[in-house]
Parts: sequence; structure tokens; C-alpha cells
Amino acid sequence: MGARYFGASVRRLEDPKLITGRGTYVDDISVAGMMHVAFVRSPHAHATINSIDASMAREMPGVHAVLAADDFEGKADKPMILPVPAPIIKQAKTQYPLARGSVHHVGDPVAVVVAETRALAEDAAAMVMVDYDPLPASVDLAHALDPGAPLAHADSPDNLIATLKGGFGDAAGIFAKAPHVFTERLELHRGGCHSMECRGVVVRPDPMGGRFEMWNSTQVPYMVRRYLAQYLGLEENAIRVAAPDVGGGFGPKAVVYAEEYAVSLAALHLGIPLKWIEDRREHFVATTQQRDQIWDLEVAADADGRLLAVRGTCLHDNGAYIPYGIVLAATAMAAFPGPYALESVDVTIHSIFTNMVPNTPVRGAARPNTCFVLERLVDLVAQKLGLDPAEVRRRSYVRPDQMPYTTGMKARDGSVVAYDSGDYQGCLDLAFAKYGADFRARQAAARAEGRYLGMGMASYVEDTGLAPFEGATIRVQPDGKIHLQTGAAAQGQGHKTVFAQIAADLLGVRFEDVTVEAADTAAFPLGIGTVASRVAVVGGSSVHMAATEVRTKAIKVGATLLEASESDLELEGGFVKVAGTDRKIGLGEIALKLNGLFGSPMMKGVEPGLAATSYFEARELTFANGSNICEVEVDVDTGAVKILRYVVAHDCGKLINPMLVDGQIRGGVVHGIGNALYERMIYDESGQPLTTNYGEYLLPLASEMPRIEIVHMESPSPRNPLGVKGAGEGGTIPAAAAVIAAVEDALAPFDVRIKRHPISPQDIVEMIDAGMPALAAE
Repeated sequence: MGARYFGASVRRLEDPKLITGRGTYVDDISVAGMMHVAFVRSPHAHATINSIDASMAREMPGVHAVLAADDFEGKADKPMILPVPAPIIKQAKTQYPLARGSVHHVGDPVAVVVAETRALAEDAAAMVMVDYDPLPASVDLAHALDPGAPLAHADSPDNLIATLKGGFGDAAGIFAKAPHVFTERLELHRGGCHSMECRGVVVRPDPMGGRFEMWNSTQVPYMVRRYLAQYLGLEENAIRVAAPDVGGGFGPKAVVYAEEYAVSLAALHLGIPLKWIEDRREHFVATTQQRDQIWDLEVAADADGRLLAVRGTCLHDNGAYIPYGIVLAATAMAAFPGPYALESVDVTIHSIFTNMVPNTPVRGAARPNTCFVLERLVDLVAQKLGLDPAEVRRRSYVRPDQMPYTTGMKARDGSVVAYDSGDYQGCLDLAFAKYGADFRARQAAARAEGRYLGMGMASYVEDTGLAPFEGATIRVQPDGKIHLQTGAAAQGQGHKTVFAQIAADLLGVRFEDVTVEAADTAAFPLGIGTVASRVAVVGGSSVHMAATEVRTKAIKVGATLLEASESDLELEGGFVKVAGTDRKIGLGEIALKLNGLFGSPMMKGVEPGLAATSYFEARELTFANGSNICEVEVDVDTGAVKILRYVVAHDCGKLINPMLVDGQIRGGVVHGIGNALYERMIYDESGQPLTTNYGEYLLPLASEMPRIEIVHMESPSPRNPLGVKGAGEGGTIPAAAAVIAAVEDALAPFDVRIKRHPISPQDIVEMIDAGMPALAAE
């Protein structure tokens, strides 16, 4: 038998090209006759547009056109497609490709400038004179639903998008009888995604008209094609959308943006290719973000500290529009009760308009929010009852013998949420086995020296493998190499590697001999996209199914050509072989025969080509889980936090490539640490963003990160043929909760209780002063 690739930490197929500078990103693409685009953007959070004067800009050398909404002859007069409609949405407000009559956040696109270079386009954009009448802005989430509050949209009755209610059990009865009930207000602050590559598109219209190609730094090329076709009144086959190499996505690149509509409209209107590349300043004011949320919650516990129920209300800031529907709020709702076997949940979430950048999923998609509030409540129960936080968790977890476990909540499609497999206490115990049992002794010794160590933990459950489907085509070439095509777009995860590992095992070839073509609507007919930790489950399973079909076909044909029984055949080294003999035939030779020749009939009962196309339909979610332990040291004089250790115990089912999973986890943890300690998107009372560069909006640096220690548990999922679960967001989901718990534990002598994130050194010093003024003054 040849090498077994599934489960092996093989090196990524993608890397030789990328690390030698031979990647092709959107900004690397240039086509003949291409011009460059810059946008005129609103400087106001909320205003009416009285007039747009582009006369000076149009006269500037090198400027080809300046276009506002009215210049598209009625083709830009309707709002953009709402991707995820829901009947409970009261106000389905999406952007226009270019603003019509009013703007609703700083950065709203108003006009598009086309010039010979990006620099010329930017200079001309500065010369477009827009006459605005500023309006009051909705920026205070806590009071956005108050009577008389400023309206995010002047034509709206209020700022409410939708109210979501979810839960199960008799919350009122449980709270009335519970031995312990505690309340808490928790606040989660807004932040962005900040992928290494910003957004960008190149659009090339067909000279014959009515068709165009787009290269797009997107997670969802098929959704881009779908919504542009609907908006422009074109057939989907008239639009090709391809995602080349993409430098990170993290969720916001799964949105179809106004700029994609506007550049397409402009290219078709002018009949010339156009390129727009988002700069970093634009990223701060135009790429979607995630959070704010304000939670008012109660938790009920029994006499032993076991969690019984959670109830409460959340105000969810959706920003100025709903480019992704109410998915964030719905995902936050469905993430209850986390890993805990609660008897009841009763939660209401109000999704609200504000005059800030729209909010859509960023890595974890509101699951980190729900994890944070649940884990803070667990720590509150432990603190109030004088219990070990780990013990409260152990008493409250869903047990392995309860699997599959129906939580009582519903997913956003109305289906029942039911966990498939996992050992949540086992995962926590695994984390502690790696971390060790001597922390409290070390903490006491450090305090005796005037140093403040803290240890925090957090557990999570994540739904992965989101419906509906992904597909794959596998074709054996006459040279014996394997060509794999799929719609699943990658943004650095290593999809090509894991798909090649799956296919190579089943077809008995080297995984280096598998080439993968992905994320091009001209190459593969249907796809959904890379979101919600779904591709290993849904895309990987489709590869498994297609490869299995090709394997079966190769053995069937090989049996005829070798005059052997199918049961005696095996695939190894690129050949169909008769086991125990040297009789064999190459996969390439079989493929050549099945590709056909003039005048030669095909084999009876065998379709042409050694190929298969399969779609895996995700009917049930798979659920990853894990527990994180974080150790910090806090300088109580400066408020500085240093993370000393970070341990992850993680269960994403069967591991296809442990090295890649570890990479996803480490990246996710760093993202979560940023959410906890650094990233803060601040707006003033008029809706002006104040943190629009990396001197103001802080990101975690490698110099500040600990070595992240990872251990794995494998609880195979019975819901797909590979037994896998998603791994792309599990590092992020519990990280902020673990870090904040660790900081709070370090500051226990100062009676500090942390109810928000992120926290800054200034926040920490202020909390110390407020908690124990006398001690803080010494």
C-alpha cells in the first residue's frame, strides 16, 4: 500500500508558489485597456445629498469619467439584493450601489471616479463637490430604541430591524425556585477583520456586450455572480466570477458590497475594464465589522453551582444597513446554551440600525459573543458561591452519554439544534492535563513578590458544516494525474492540500499529483462559499464522494481490461493492480480508453471519461468543541497584560491534516486575543470614526503572543463520510472569554469584575482604582 495522507501533517501544496512571490492576487491582475477606480465617500454619518458637482474632476488630465447614481440611466436606482431575507425583518434596508438622496455612515460610496491611474482617480475624487445637509446620527446603541432617539434612516419609524426571541423550558418557574440567581450586564465592543489583503475587483466587459468577467477577492464567487445577475437583469452564465489567490477573508469577504455592484455598472456603462483596490483607510470605513452588543442577563444555579437557566435581552448593533440580513443576531441566539445542559433559555435580541459601518460575521460570527456572555456567567456563579470555575463547568456540561443532544434551540432555518458528538468535560480535563495543576501555588508565590498572575478558562461549542452543499469534480487525465475542480473558495486555509489528501488516498496516487482548481464559476457550475467553518465538512465530503465514484469506476474497467475479479483489485501508485501479482494497468491508460477514439465503441455499461461529479448536501450540522486555558501577568501600576501561557484542547472530529488544523487554531486564538485586549473601533457622538489607522486601532503583534499549546481530542461526526467537523473559527470563539477571565483572576485582590471587552491598560488601572482605592494608592 502507498502512503496514507488523511491524518498526516503533509506540507501545503499552495505554499511554494505563495512564499516565493508567485501568487496571483487581484491587484496582480492587469488586462488591456484597464483603468482605475476611486470612490467619493461620505464624510458624514448621516446626511441628505443636495447636489453633486463633478465638473472640476471631469476636466482633470487622465480622468475618464465621474459617475453618480443618476448617470447609469436607471440601472442603479434600486437597492442591492438582500442575501438572507427573513419574515421578521421590519425594515429591509440595503445600500444602493452609489448613494441616492442620503448617506448613512462615514464611508458610504457616493460617486465613482475612473482614471488612468489610481492616484489620478483619488486626486479627482477629492475635487468632486457634494453638497450635504447633515442629519442627527444614531450612534448610541444603549438608547437607539428610546422614543425620540436619532434615526439612522430619516424615513424610518424607528431604529429596530427585527426582534428575535428564542428559548426552551420554563424559565420563569426555574428562576422562581432556583437557590441562586445572579444578574449581569455585559458589553462587547465593535471591531473589524483586517485581513492582510483588502478587498478588490477587476471587471472586464465583453466587447460584444451583455457579458463580463470579474476577478474578486471574495469568499463567495457564486453568490457574487448570483446577486449581480439578479440586479443587472442578466443570466448567470453571462457573468464569470473568479477568486484568485486571496489574502485572508475572516467573514467580511463573504459580503457582496456596493463597490462590486458599482464597478460592474461602471465597466458595463463605459465598455472598458476597470480595477478597484480598497486601501487601508477605506477598509476602516467601508468593509463590514462585527459587534457592538449589550447584554442584560440573569443566570440561575442550583445549590451545588450547576447552571440551570439563562434569560435576558441583547441590543445588537447591525450598523447602517443589513447586507447580511440578521444572521449575526440569529447566530448569537442559536449558540445558546453552549456546552451546558441547561434546563431553560429565554433570550430576546433586538437588531438595531445605527449610523456606523454595517456589521456582518467576522471570524466566529457572533458565536464568540455568546461564548463570552455564557462563560462570564459561569465565572460569576463560581465567584459568588466560592467554587472552582472548572468545577462549575464540569457540573453543568452536556455529558457524552447524552449525545446526540438536542439543545432546545433552533437554527436560523428553523431546524432543531442537536449536537452530534463530543466529550466536553474530557476536553477540559485534557486542557488541564497539558496545563498542569500547580497554578494556585505559583499565583500565591507571585503575589508575595508583588506580582499578579491570573488563570482563566473558557469552553465552547461551534456549529460547523453549514448547509446547503458544495460539489467537486474529479477527473483522471491521460497522464495519470488527477484534476479536481470545486466551487469552494480559499483564503489561505489550505483547501487544495486537504482536498488532495482526501482524493489521493482513495485513488492510490501521490497527493502532489492532484491539481485543484477552485472558486471560478467558469470552471465549476455551482458553489456556495467559504463561511461558518464549512468547507472541510461539506467540500471535503463532496471530494470523498467524487473520488469514491472514480475509484469504483476504475476498478470496474480495470477488472475487464485485466480479466480479473473486482474484489481482487486495488489502487496503488497510480495503477489498478491485481493484489499479490505484478499485473496492473495505469489510471491514465484507463482514462485514455474512456476518453474515446473515432470509430471505436465505448465499453458497454460505462460512461465516457474516468471522472465523477458529486455534491454533498449538509442536512445536519456538525459541532466542534473545545476548552482554552489562559495564564496572564498584569502590571497593576501600568495596566499592561502579558500572556504567559495559552493551552487549547480542541475537538473537530477526525483530523485531515493536524498541522493545518493547528495553524487555524493559532490564528484564531490570536484573533480572539486581539478582541480581548487590543481592537477597538471607536466612533464619536456624531458618528465619526476615530480609530482609522494602526496607530489608533491596535492589532496583536507576534512579539506579544505566547506559544499556543494545542492538544486534540477526536470525536468523529456521524453526519458526514469523513467524520470531520469544522476548525476555522474554534480558536477565536472562546479566546476573549479566557483572556478576560485570566485578567480578572489576576486582579481578584482588587475586587475587580470585568464585564466587557476589549480592555485597555487604562481600563485596568481605572478598575483597580475603583475596586480598592486604598490599596491602589499605595
